[in-house]
Amino acid sequence: MEHTPVCLITGATSGIGEATAHELARRGMRVVIVGRSAERATATVARIKQATGVDVEPLIADLSSQAGIRQVAETFLQRYPRLDVLINNAGGFFARRQVSVDGIEMTWALNHMSYFLLTNLLLDLLRASAPARVINVSSDAHRGGTMRWDDLQFTRSYNGWAAYAQSKLANILFSNELARRLAGSGVTSNALHPGFVATRFAHNNGFVWGGLMALLQRLWAISPEEGAQTSIYLATAPEGATISGRYFVKSRETAPAPQAQDMDAAARLWEISERMLISSAPVPRDGAHSPA
Repeated sequence: MEHTPVCLITGATSGIGEATAHELARRGMRVVIVGRSAERATATVARIKQATGVDVEPLIADLSSQAGIRQVAETFLQRYPRLDVLINNAGGFFARRQVSVDGIEMTWALNHMSYFLLTNLLLDLLRASAPARVINVSSDAHRGGTMRWDDLQFTRSYNGWAAYAQSKLANILFSNELARRLAGSGVTSNALHPGFVATRFAHNNGFVWGGLMALLQRLWAISPEEGAQTSIYLATAPEGATISGRYFVKSRETAPAPQAQDMDAAARLWEISERMLISSAPVPRDGAHSPA
């Protein structure tokens, strides 16, 4: 029996996320967006409605907060009987070290832990909806990243770009380990680099960093619509339902950096991430449940 595919996209009130939501809604998916600001989410929904005639549904949460992530998952599970595509797109860059409400370094909390926790909370529904897809927006910045296993949260010496590159490396390691755990389930997991895109990325970092990024974007960045193309491809292309554990650039499979292909590191990251979960509520693990 035919059904309308349901897609959940985080960080979708502007930039790549909004462009992805716009196109997937236009193609007939039932799109649900997650954003931090209710005002911006309402404006995004209105823009997409005006352009496509399609209603996109918003969920509001601060995804650097694990309680916020759990609330989004709970609300989604109450409202939607299936999930065909999950696009983990939310992320940020922080020039100065900040911590989340949970006391976790902000880059790590938003760019990695939100992917890890939200996906795990929705994993049973993804399995039940198979064939289904998890799409993780990473970056070629991962190529300069290393996993600082002895100081993942940069407590000793903070470098914003190094923290960002590490988080993007973590996105690929997480995506690959998820693919391994989901093998044979009908749920795929892939990561991608959207390109250098003209968005509000890094504009939250004051005059120097924000101004520099805005200048670089004006000179060299591609549009959010162009940046969304690989996410759209992985969400809709038939091969996206069968290929898993891969990395894509410009809608083509590309080899990530060697450190992103280390499956021992991927398994280690998963175990560490489980230990960093704040709540004692369970999350799925290989089809079962274990204490978070």
